[in-house]
Amino acid sequence: MLNRRSLLACTLVLPAVSAALFRPRPARAWNGEAAGPEMGAFIAALPKAELHVHLEGTLEAETKFALAKRNGVALPYADVEAMRKSYVFHDLPSFLAVYYEGKTVLIGEQDFYDLCYAYLSKAASQNVLYAEMFFDPQQHVDRGIPLATVIGGLTRAREDARRKLGIESQLIMSFMRDLGADSAMAVLDAALPFKRHLVGVGLDSDERDNPPNKFRAVLAKAKAEGLKVSVHCDIDQADTHEHIRQAIDDIGVDRIDHGGNVLERPELVALARSRDITFTVCPLYSGWLGRGSDKPINVLRGMLDNGLKATINSDDLAYMGSNYIQESIALAQPDSHLTRAELVSPSRNAFEAAWIGEPQRARYMERLDDFARRYLTA
Repeated sequence: MLNRRSLLACTLVLPAVSAALFRPRPARAWNGEAAGPEMGAFIAALPKAELHVHLEGTLEAETKFALAKRNGVALPYADVEAMRKSYVFHDLPSFLAVYYEGKTVLIGEQDFYDLCYAYLSKAASQNVLYAEMFFDPQQHVDRGIPLATVIGGLTRAREDARRKLGIESQLIMSFMRDLGADSAMAVLDAALPFKRHLVGVGLDSDERDNPPNKFRAVLAKAKAEGLKVSVHCDIDQADTHEHIRQAIDDIGVDRIDHGGNVLERPELVALARSRDITFTVCPLYSGWLGRGSDKPINVLRGMLDNGLKATINSDDLAYMGSNYIQESIALAQPDSHLTRAELVSPSRNAFEAAWIGEPQRARYMERLDDFARRYLTA
């Protein structure tokens, strides 16, 4: 089975080509609204919340090059354009070489500030009102970078973006499955003094032999500390249906990231509905099941049709042709056969699932309702 990053390695070749590879033809006919300038304007104006974005995956080539120069890190590229040309992946090692190269330029607090502020600035320009952002502390503390440096830089960026750009955000500290439960517990313990800067914890990376229950004690402790819990259940993984069941039934997650294989088991669909689970779908990566088959399943369409709460997000966007949330929604609209009214639903789901207080949620809902009245009744 391919995991999230091995799938990217096998399919992301160039931005234009990757978009085509990730877009099998829908199985059913559709006579709805086509993509075009008017739909693009609608998507641009739509109030948005992003619940699934990895900050390390937002490290654009320009920022990586600038940080490398600042920190005296040697990169094998003459300039930004040469670096961009290196984003041509033909297998897992070639993808990981570029992806993990990014962490080497993140050293000082200002580096983490610049990483986070760059993403929030772009998100704000796309009418994102609120974002919950994953970061992987183990990538950094294992290199000797203090957790205070990582969280300090990200927190300053969030505060400045709120004040200067009007975008609000929170941090989700994610545990890397392949580093094991002991490592996850150690980083959780180290992070507790900074708990006021975190809203939740996540679980990502290689799922093979790393089911959610392997991290049950870590996630239970996080919940006891008042943190929310979200677990990645990437598409088409070994034992993926059991992983989804464990996440919902045993761990008691608040959200599931990706989770498209839920559609293959009616009992899991019913369980997710009964627990009011929200799924954070990333159309470019986890938008389809059964790619290459005669009857591919569009995940977002299937979730909405089955009464599941789904949202649209960007994931590791710098390595996905710089497809931020607006581009991701534009990709999902024709692929998932979404009308304008249906495009409002994932945004509504995101604001409803956001880990925020009710007054803040009410403000966002009012913005979304005003938008819907203007654009859907005109």
